Amino acid sequence: MHTNTLLHPLALRRAEPADLPGVLTLLADTAEWLHARGVRQWPRGGFGAERIRPLIEDRVLFVLDDELRYLDPDESAPPVATIALDGHADPEFWTADDDPGAALYVHKLAVARPWSGSGLGDALLDWAAAGAFASGLPWLRLDCAKANPRLQRYYRNRGFQHLRTVDLPHRSSGALFQRRSEDLVTTAFRDLTLAELITAA
Repeated sequence: MHTNTLLHPLALRRAEPADLPGVLTLLADTAEWLHARGVRQWPRGGFGAERIRPLIEDRVLFVLDDELRYLDPDESAPPVATIALDGHADPEFWTADDDPGAALYVHKLAVARPWSGSGLGDALLDWAAAGAFASGLPWLRLDCAKANPRLQRYYRNRGFQHLRTVDLPHRSSGALFQRRSEDLVTTAFRDLTLAELITAA
């Protein structure tokens, strides 16, 4: 685990409306970094608020915070990472034969550049796999860029199986992956979403 995660306590929570600017900044920075490397998975400049606000309103977007930033009330740093996890299977990619309702789907996974290589992406994917397991679903799924073999290799190395690639001319994404859901525990961050599950029980 990267030194940052040892020196900075991290916490995962559901995004709130006030988090929108920070999430947009993180996604824009990530999109720019991808474009600089020739990857066209996301639109240059990131996503418009109209694409992200509904994820916050639907309570399916999560942010990972560096809790030390709360010691400085004037600091408005973007989150360390973000991930959306929901039951939305993109109908252009997932067909009835895939049994779309048998999985949770990862979207908008991004880790801030200063935290790159810290293992936080791995930890968030494990958290998502545990979320699918807790929901009684056998699969965690995602789609990624068709022309990014490095990213596809990353997912393969983290237990995902490549199902197929859907090549639509108007979509950069289309490489479909899934892995088995698992009952996993991550120690990379405090999971504040657990409190919601306990409260709802």
